[in-house]
Amino acid sequence: MAIRTVSRTILYLLLIVLSLFYLMPVYVMLITSLKPLDQISLSEMWQLPQSLDFSSYQLAFEKLAPNFMNSIYLVIPATLISALLGSLNGYVLSKWKFRGSDWIFTALLFGMFIPYQSILIPLIQFLREAGLYNTIPGLIFVHVVYGIPITTLMFRNFYASIPEEMIESAKIDGAGIFKIYQHIIIPLSITGFVVVGIWQFTNIWNEFLFAVTITTSSQQPIMVALQNLSGSQIVQWNVQMAGALLAALPTLLVYIFLGKFFVKGLLAGSVKG
Repeated sequence: MAIRTVSRTILYLLLIVLSLFYLMPVYVMLITSLKPLDQISLSEMWQLPQSLDFSSYQLAFEKLAPNFMNSIYLVIPATLISALLGSLNGYVLSKWKFRGSDWIFTALLFGMFIPYQSILIPLIQFLREAGLYNTIPGLIFVHVVYGIPITTLMFRNFYASIPEEMIESAKIDGAGIFKIYQHIIIPLSITGFVVVGIWQFTNIWNEFLFAVTITTSSQQPIMVALQNLSGSQIVQWNVQMAGALLAALPTLLVYIFLGKFFVKGLLAGSVKG
């Protein structure tokens, strides 16, 4: 018992040290964002601010507010649509298998491994022809398409844990494919939707490459606009750090309030493959 207590104490101390080490950049960002520009230097990077200055947050918010709303308009529909399509795909590929379904699933998974850079030129050409270039709907379309493979995989694994007997009983009662999905699968998928929603929300919110190549000026999401805070002559480090914290706030809040559901959903989907 004593050995177990000592080992657990050492483990907790190690985890605390690693957590503090991991949070060091966040600490630097936070204290830098609260300092006036004349107090920011490399030699005083770790020192607490002599006085709190919140003007950097006001300036960062004024510059990033339009782009923040662009990210909201992008991430919410893209997350919902890709999650819904992934749910439908996972449901059909796990509970209504047909000839060639495994090949279709493999082809979908192959899309996860195609590098973004390799399809940028044809993608931009397609969006120009479709009238979606430099638009939020164009970005939504891209993220939905690229999100379908991973959302399909996650939902397929999640639905594999649903007993086949439940589906067969519904079929005997005369329920069709869509009624089963509506009345049985959807109520059982709340945790799965939370997991996929958090995953997609985080990836789409933090994505940079598509945003910087497909959109310009007023249509850019917040991650692209964050880069433009640096300026050309003098770098306002306090404003940049405040902007970075503001940009990270939505994903941080999502994990704070829904993190336990995320872990629960991952464990639920790992029972069967």
